[in-house]
Formats: sequence, structure tokens, C-alpha cells
Amino acid sequence: MISRRGLLLAAASSGVAHAAGAQPTMPGDNRLAFRVVRNGSAIGTHVLTFARSGNGIDIHIAVDLAIGLGPFILFRYTLRGLEQWRDGAIVHVDGAVNDDGTPETMRADRDARGLWVEGSQAPRYLAPADALPATHWNMAELHAPWINMQGGRLLHPVVERVGADPVTLPNGRTEPATRYALSGDAKLDLWYDAEDQWSALGFVAKDGSVIRYELT
Repeated sequence: MISRRGLLLAAASSGVAHAAGAQPTMPGDNRLAFRVVRNGSAIGTHVLTFARSGNGIDIHIAVDLAIGLGPFILFRYTLRGLEQWRDGAIVHVDGAVNDDGTPETMRADRDARGLWVEGSQAPRYLAPADALPATHWNMAELHAPWINMQGGRLLHPVVERVGADPVTLPNGRTEPATRYALSGDAKLDLWYDAEDQWSALGFVAKDGSVIRYELT
């Protein structure tokens, strides 16, 4: 069965923080939706929904995963999160996770000093000025620390640009993309298309199973 640690760092990644710079661009249809596949079998979905709100955007995040054996559910994972940008900065994030019966929470809010984060795995702290959400849709996270939605812990992944590696679209066609391999605090691969939109994710769980995100 897939490890909780693997799902924590990949399928449920979501987080918090930004201090300066332009507000990221929303996807064209205001939605990013993935089917999560384990060893070729679907185990759930990861959906981000974007909405304009005054001078910013709100991103609602929903992850629903379940691994079963026949009629029996052996592992279940859910995440519900909200990421809010205003005037080019993250101003609020909150999230609630149920990791197979273990609850985890986090919250972040900005004041004049910066973004303050606290959670079930992290005492309250001021996020680094260059930290960014680990929600993956914003490619700029590849150049910054992450703050994890599951408990609020700060992560420092090491990123290597692997190069061109096309991804398969829902209609069966392939699309050019660039793959990035992450190690250290987060061991996974991320793909972004020619317009820097998140287009796939993959990692190998501790039990050896292969997890893959496929656009829907």
C-alpha cells in the first residue's frame, strides 16, 4: 500500500507564502484537474478551482484518494484547502487533511511583517520572504522554499531540470512539456507545458508503487 509519507509530499501537497512579485496567471478555464493513478489504476482526484476576487484570486484545492481491495478501503486521504492572493501576494491559506484517520491542519495569514504560518506539525513562524505555495500550479515554486499544507512544515526541495518529456492529454494526444526532478524534502517529478502550466506529477512510493497525475 502507498505510504502516508509519499502522499503527504506529492498527492496532497499544498501550502503557503509569497512576499513580492506579480500575481501568477490563472489557467485558461479556471481549473486544473488530475486523475491520480497508482500502478495503472485510478485511486482518486486532485482538483484546483480558481476564482477572481477583487484585486486577486482564490484557489480552492480538493484531494480525494482511496486505495481498496475489493469492497474494502485500505487507505483514505482527503485534503481541503484555500489559497488567497491579493495584489500579487499570498495573504491567507488554510487547510485540513485527513490522513487515513489522522487529522492535520495548518493556517497562514499575512500582516505587515510577512506571512505567519502555524500548523499541527509546526509552531507559529514567519515564512521566508521567498517561500511559495507547494500547490504546484505556480511554476515559480521550483525556485523557492515550500510550506506544506499537511501541518505547515517548511520544505526545501532540491530541483533539477531534466529536460523535454512530453505528457499525454485526456484525448490521448501528447503535448510538449519539461520535466523537473525533485529530491531532498520532496521526492517527485513535476511536468510543465510550454506555457508553464502544471501538466503532470509522478513519484515512486515507499512500497514501490508508481503514482502518476494525469490531466482530465
